[in-house]
Amino acid sequence: MNNVQNQKGTNKNLSLFFKSSFIVSFIIILISSLLLYFTFNFEIVPPILNRGIQPATFPKALLIIIISLTILIYLISIRKPWQIESKLTSTFYVTLISFIFFIIVSKFLDFFLGITTLSILVSYFWGEKRIIYLLLVGIIFPLIVFVFFETILGLRFPAGIITNLYYG
Repeated sequence: MNNVQNQKGTNKNLSLFFKSSFIVSFIIILISSLLLYFTFNFEIVPPILNRGIQPATFPKALLIIIISLTILIYLISIRKPWQIESKLTSTFYVTLISFIFFIIVSKFLDFFLGITTLSILVSYFWGEKRIIYLLLVGIIFPLIVFVFFETILGLRFPAGIITNLYYG
């Protein structure tokens, strides 16, 4: 394909459609758009049975955010193309292990504690070494998630060590 691009008179804009950044972005947007379409078929819950927002509102908002961020990342990748890595970095594997650790901690100990641990581990292995910032991320991010789910969505966290203190 590079030989075709280098020839005189070829359409270089067409090569954008064959780049991996476009293919990945297109697949994410396509799947998200299909899922967004299906959310319009969710039944509306009567107000007396509804806790927080309607069941279809959160998936719609989440899918719109995913589509918007995918478009933004694609536009950024046009200006600064992705680097092709021959192998995955150790940070990738540590992040995967952190998610497995998160599942174990949140299942057997506490969901809030799991989010805190995940936030600190991922931030640390992605390069943040300052303890004060790690603690802030480990406390503020889980609190924001907790407040969002508890007050806006009206959903309770599963029972655990820390959440039992709150729910009494």
